[in-house]
Amino acid sequence: MRVFIAGIDGYLGWPLAQYLTARGHDVAGVDTLFRRQWVEEVGSHSAIPVFSIEERLAAFCERYGKDLLFRQGDLLDYPFLRDFLAEFRPDALVHLGEMPSAPYSMIDQDHAAFTQHNNVIGSLNLLWAMREVCPQAHLVKLGTMGEYGTPNLDIPEGFFEVEYRGRKDYLPFPRQAGSFYHWSKVHDSNNTMFACKIWGLRATDIMQGVVFGTQIDEMGDDPRLRSRLDFDQCFGTAINRFCCQAVIDHPLTLYGRGGQTRGFLPMRDSMQCLTLAVENPPEAGEYRVFNQFEECYNVEELANMVQEVGQSIGLDVEIHHYENPRQEMEEHYFNPDRQHLIDLGYQPTHDVKAEMRIMLQDLIPHKARILEKHGILIPDIRWDGTRHRSEIIDEQVAPIEVG
Repeated sequence: MRVFIAGIDGYLGWPLAQYLTARGHDVAGVDTLFRRQWVEEVGSHSAIPVFSIEERLAAFCERYGKDLLFRQGDLLDYPFLRDFLAEFRPDALVHLGEMPSAPYSMIDQDHAAFTQHNNVIGSLNLLWAMREVCPQAHLVKLGTMGEYGTPNLDIPEGFFEVEYRGRKDYLPFPRQAGSFYHWSKVHDSNNTMFACKIWGLRATDIMQGVVFGTQIDEMGDDPRLRSRLDFDQCFGTAINRFCCQAVIDHPLTLYGRGGQTRGFLPMRDSMQCLTLAVENPPEAGEYRVFNQFEECYNVEELANMVQEVGQSIGLDVEIHHYENPRQEMEEHYFNPDRQHLIDLGYQPTHDVKAEMRIMLQDLIPHKARILEKHGILIPDIRWDGTRHRSEIIDEQVAPIEVG
């Protein structure tokens, strides 16, 4: 298949290009390279060095024996996007090209407006370009489990049957996003569903859990082929951030009591799931939703696992509870479905601690690089629109039982 990746320079886009190529697909991609700039803007850098795009492309060619067709450009530039798709003629498009951070979207009015404009209009442009150039192609759009929020109900895969006043219908499950970023993803989902309905496009909307990990097997030993790994408050997701803190002997920054429960999956499982979606397209006019995660954990459980694995390899790992800068429920019900990908053959890794061990061992050689930016490890972006560093509220808090 010919697969186009928007956001190909990112944390998931770069390994996905390699994973798909190793499976025999032809890959092309676009990226603004903004992720590098956003992380620098918030005062950080990737824990694992990220090589220039030119060095990455050279390494890709050496490993896989073919060039990766890459263009630096913006999805907001519609003529550029349309012409690139017309040239490549993809069978599938994987849309990873959005600003992916809830805290970044909550910094101030400018960042909130940028997030919504960049994500919603870029995704809308992609839908229009598909309609104009490649209407038979399959869009795999990366959404987020965060679109659902934390309802006091089981979470289906996109749709559920509703009975109200004696009548029944099959409707989209309500979205209760928790940041301006997450709401931009909700808007993308609605626009994609509508485009499939009126234009006969086909799309898979991936409600992905939090991804963690430093590598996939296809990367080999060439450092130029490694993906980035961020640890700042904006782009460093929970396990990645905890592992970076562990290797520099910084207390793990647990927000609030730590009972927030989410779905998580390793990078290698994310690659498997995205590829299953790409290789098994829906029918024309079909909009389908896959919930993509391995298991659900609360963040205190994850911090305890990082502590346990870290101590097993000689790291002194402490856990501190900081006041939560976000406005979110810290104790809640969370039980999402994930059957569609299982039906397509997804086989979860099922060993989170083994993946954490790999991560810690990969990060230890970069301890000095993480230490350079240790000052950004305490969050100060707050959901109430102010900025001040969170304080430690308790070093030892009783565990929370979450259903």
